[in-house]
Amino acid sequence: MLNSKISERLALLGSIDPVSQGVGTVSSGWISAANFERFQATVQTGVLGTAATVDAKIQQATSAGGAGAKDVAGKAITQIVKATGDNKQAIIGLRADELDVNAGFAYFNVSITVGGAASLVSASVLAGNGNMPASTQNQAAVVQVI
Repeated sequence: MLNSKISERLALLGSIDPVSQGVGTVSSGWISAANFERFQATVQTGVLGTAATVDAKIQQATSAGGAGAKDVAGKAITQIVKATGDNKQAIIGLRADELDVNAGFAYFNVSITVGGAASLVSASVLAGNGNMPASTQNQAAVVQVI
C-alpha cells in the first residue's frame, strides 16, 4: 500500500460539474454503494449571488433511477450563506452501512439547493476501498489520471 498512488485508492464516482445554478436544485447521478464502504461528497461554492443560500445533502434510493428517494439522516450541511459563503467547501462523509440497506436502498446522490439568487456551485463524490484499485471505478467523465 505504501507504493500505491492516491488516485489508485480513490475513485471519482459522481459529480455536479461547476455550474451557475439558478434558484433550485441540482443533483449528481445516482451512485451504487455496492463496491465501496466509504464515500465523501465535497460541495464547493464559487461566488454566491446577492442574499443567496446553499444547502446540500445526501439522498438514497432503491434504484439507479432514483426510485423511493429519501434523505439520509444526518447527512446535510449547515446552510451556506452569501455573507460568509463565497469560495467555500463542505464535506459530507458517508458509510455504506448508513444507507437503509434493509429496505433495499443501495444508491445515493449528492443534491445542492440554491436559494435567493444564482450561484456558482459544484460537487464531487469520492470513494475508497482497500480491496481493489478504486480508480477502476472512476466515472466516465474522468479523462486523465496522472
